[in-house]
Amino acid sequence: MQFFGGAEISPSPPVPTLSGNNAHMLYIFNRNGICLLYREWNRPLKTLSSQQDHKLMFGLLFSLKSLTAKMDPTSVEKGNLGVPQLPGQGCSFHSFKTNTYKLSFMESPSGIKLILVTHPRTGDLRDSLKYIYNLYVEYVVKNPLYSPGSHIRCDLFNKTVDQYVRGLG
Repeated sequence: MQFFGGAEISPSPPVPTLSGNNAHMLYIFNRNGICLLYREWNRPLKTLSSQQDHKLMFGLLFSLKSLTAKMDPTSVEKGNLGVPQLPGQGCSFHSFKTNTYKLSFMESPSGIKLILVTHPRTGDLRDSLKYIYNLYVEYVVKNPLYSPGSHIRCDLFNKTVDQYVRGLG
């Protein structure tokens, strides 16, 4: 089954070029800002409670989406800074990089937001985020025991995402 462009879900999806476990964290938020899943692989420093961390990450995404829409040179109608936008509306960003990490972002048409924080030398992860979203649809959304909006507790999804993300470069 295919939800975003590309091939069907396969056992060997495209992987960025560098090898090794460069992934630090994965967040999955619903459209209301509730963190459905948080996974951590390589985070040496913990400074906040998980609830504060999730609020800050969602706030960062909200602000960046709003800022990129406001600065869009192709749109005549800029709207107000801070006003929520619908998924796919206006200009969007895919990633940003600092000297210590790279944040890659994808938002589905239904408002599900996937954020993957990796090493700054990691390549483009848009295809990887689409693959993780497809896994989410297959293993979580189609699971009759899953209640939409609740935390993801699907062992098969967690195991598959773990294996895939550990292989990212």
